[in-house]
Amino acid sequence: MNVALTSIALRESDLRDIYEKVVAAERISEEDALRLFQSKDLNAVGAIADFVRERKCGNQASYILNRYINYSNYCILSCQFCAFARKKRDADGFQFSVEEIAEKAREALAIGITELHIVGGLHPNLPFSYYLEMLQTLRGLSPKLHLKCFTAIEILHLAWLAKKSVKQTLEELRSAGLNSLTGGGAEIFNAAVRSQIAKGKESAAEYLDVHRTWHKLGERSTCTMLYGHVESLADRVDHLRQLRQLQDETQGFVGFIPLAYQPENNKIPAPHRPSGFDSLRTIAVSRIYLDNFPHITAYWVGLGLKLAQVALSYGADDIHGTIFEEHIFRMAGGEQGQLQTEAELVKAIREARREPVQRDTFYATVKKEKLTHKDTKESEARATNAFAPTDA
Repeated sequence: MNVALTSIALRESDLRDIYEKVVAAERISEEDALRLFQSKDLNAVGAIADFVRERKCGNQASYILNRYINYSNYCILSCQFCAFARKKRDADGFQFSVEEIAEKAREALAIGITELHIVGGLHPNLPFSYYLEMLQTLRGLSPKLHLKCFTAIEILHLAWLAKKSVKQTLEELRSAGLNSLTGGGAEIFNAAVRSQIAKGKESAAEYLDVHRTWHKLGERSTCTMLYGHVESLADRVDHLRQLRQLQDETQGFVGFIPLAYQPENNKIPAPHRPSGFDSLRTIAVSRIYLDNFPHITAYWVGLGLKLAQVALSYGADDIHGTIFEEHIFRMAGGEQGQLQTEAELVKAIREARREPVQRDTFYATVKKEKLTHKDTKESEARATNAFAPTDA
């Protein structure tokens, strides 16, 4: 990002004072963040976010080779927004044995996967020993395979099953092979909104305390925000504020992943997924406000690969991974498929004029590919042709 060009672009913008704060490495306030969300000048918000992204990450954009495994969709909760959960009486419920999960992991290892992302519903009768056996079995397949498992609400459920504290439960899971926690389950922290979309789920304080406890054990995790349903822009800012505050305390979050609401097969009165404008500004404001977070992910499963690619110019520096077999977004009407190949992710990053970097779970570089002169020329040609006149 050329600072001089960005400054010129923002000269007439009412966001110039926020831009000057950012350039001076000053922390923006919640009021500033709300102004950014309310601004109609998406290009100006994006320019500020892109400046922050480049200062933190240079011209690199990352992806990961991972596989998702949902061990079961049976759940004792009935969250209004969730299209994934099923009761035992439902015909389309499922539950995998430990050996079935291990077989999926073997398939993933054979094609070079470095991370398994494992979550499920709050199962009504699986014992705590099932989860320990799952981790121990997967750890036995390869010491290099990163096990990123369980949301905060799952950890609370497992602590209840084990009849132990959250800290003791996390320590036991870690001993069995757990490497990091997923960021799911955050939804929106505002209690009134949370009651509308996920009644009975853990509170914001409980979510944050699970991650705090994990961080204090010396471990790391990601975090999320579900946006574009019934929450207000102020609710989003409050959610980001609480994440930034915990990050100030623990420095345990390695990345933030905004999740676009998917409208089908649920009970929330929000019939449409968020627009591209809304998704890009949410990613951009997150990048600007979360100054203590090293990475912001544009989650292609919710956005689509093309919009995730655009988001690399609006503050995101990561487009997530190969995924393989994603269920939760697809069952809520997600139309982006269940996987991307490594070649497709690299191509998307190159087209956005970024240098593709294969990362591990903690965003450390596994493999780097330089952006070539040919990549830049082809990208410029596509941009020129996109605005060329066409015959009527």
